[in-house]
Amino acid sequence: MARENKTYVLAERPKADIIPGKTFRLEKGPAPTADQLQDGEILVEALYLSLDPAMRGWLNDSRSYIPPVQIGEKMRGGAVARVLASKSDKVKEGDLVTGSVGWTEVAILKAFEKVEVPKGGRMTDFISVLGLTGLTAWCGLEHIGKPKAGETVVVSGAAGATGSVVGQIAKQRGARVVGIAGSDEKCAWIKEELGFDVALNYKSPNFKKEFAEATPDYIDVYWDNVGGEILEMALDRAKFRSRFVMCGSISGYNSPGKESKGIRNLFNVVSQRIHMEGFIVYDFVEDHPRGRQELAGWLAEGKLHRKETIVKGGLEQAEHAIIQLFEGKNTGKLLVEVKSPEDKVRGAKL
Repeated sequence: MARENKTYVLAERPKADIIPGKTFRLEKGPAPTADQLQDGEILVEALYLSLDPAMRGWLNDSRSYIPPVQIGEKMRGGAVARVLASKSDKVKEGDLVTGSVGWTEVAILKAFEKVEVPKGGRMTDFISVLGLTGLTAWCGLEHIGKPKAGETVVVSGAAGATGSVVGQIAKQRGARVVGIAGSDEKCAWIKEELGFDVALNYKSPNFKKEFAEATPDYIDVYWDNVGGEILEMALDRAKFRSRFVMCGSISGYNSPGKESKGIRNLFNVVSQRIHMEGFIVYDFVEDHPRGRQELAGWLAEGKLHRKETIVKGGLEQAEHAIIQLFEGKNTGKLLVEVKSPEDKVRGAKL
């Protein structure tokens, strides 16, 4: 009997928030099979699906670093997957890989990377701290932020998947790190477990005062994950020739462009000679092996910590779980468990 495959496709472009049951459509059909494989391809079943803020931008029909997901097209996304069948000499049946599986249960991949879990690691690290998430943090600091010992580094979205790694790398470089997060629990995590020097809750009624007190010598490096008012505050506290790493702007992702608020104090970039640069992790792909090696070393030595928010219940949870990113409900990396790794392989010889 043919295996059924579930896939989410884009049903309509959201004008603001993603709406479960409306933005995406769940489709069911026969799963791809081993006899459909071409040379170099593999058949995989998804185990863990990565959910990332950038996904919201992929739904907009606008010019960006990657073409938008088209109406009726499978929603894209990275995943850890198990090989069901292989026509590649790089992996065999039963191996684990990462790749752009998308929001589906079974897929055929041409581009993938074999997962070899290092000491102190786990398979989900390859779509988290040792994957593009961790490499984003490493590349942004290595090439743009360039923190030095004794400098003050401020990280917004500090309890998220990327921000939490950014702060820890900055500490490894000898910097003083101030993290901004959205709850007392998240602040406690980044300070007590991750080693941030200061943790600020932006929902505190005294946040602006606390932010100024936490940056008495101003900001050398600012890592922006959120944009909006917090970016404005950072610009007002920027040191002469400081570096601003522009990674994300999640506070405005669900706002149509015409309603998004502009940054009112951008002239500070001129007056303080701020180096402000946006980037994408693929800009530095030649450095990914070096970055992963350093991250893996810290992980093995216990110098790098991570947390995952794993939503169980299968692929159907994806359209609900992604909303957590924009409501600040996740701590660390947000994942959907499409299938438990302990579950038996069904239809490996499909």
